[in-house]
Amino acid sequence: MGRVEARLADLGLVLPPVAAPAGSYLPALRSGSLVYTAGQLPFVDGVLPATGKVGTDHGSVDPDEARSYAATCALNALAAAATVLDSLDDVVRVVKLTGFVASDPAFTGQPGVINGASDLLAEIFGEAGRHARSAVGVAVLPLDSPVEVELVLEVR
Repeated sequence: MGRVEARLADLGLVLPPVAAPAGSYLPALRSGSLVYTAGQLPFVDGVLPATGKVGTDHGSVDPDEARSYAATCALNALAAAATVLDSLDDVVRVVKLTGFVASDPAFTGQPGVINGASDLLAEIFGEAGRHARSAVGVAVLPLDSPVEVELVLEVR
């Protein structure tokens, strides 16, 4: 078992199966020393745990729940990256995370939601998991997902 797999096990996490692309793209692509992942939704066993806009109004996806969905997206992105690597131990650092939050028009807490993904990567990779980031509010995401995350990883 590699270092990253051991860390995932310590955290009680397992890399999930990679979702089949919903369009004409690859889940992950390696170019030189970088791996780019496609945007990953928070699928759990092939199902989205919630749909809709993130916000504080009744009927919206709760921001704290969306934060946990962002962590799931990050785990799904690592699973996609693993398909083009010999091992996740090849990850030198997480370079960039881009997070999208389907937001109620009044919601401005996108950074807090995407912290779910950022914090998980730091837990897994330590200092090498700290990264540059964008947290973007959008009107709608594929399949009405509340969040989506993509990664850029430096690898050896």
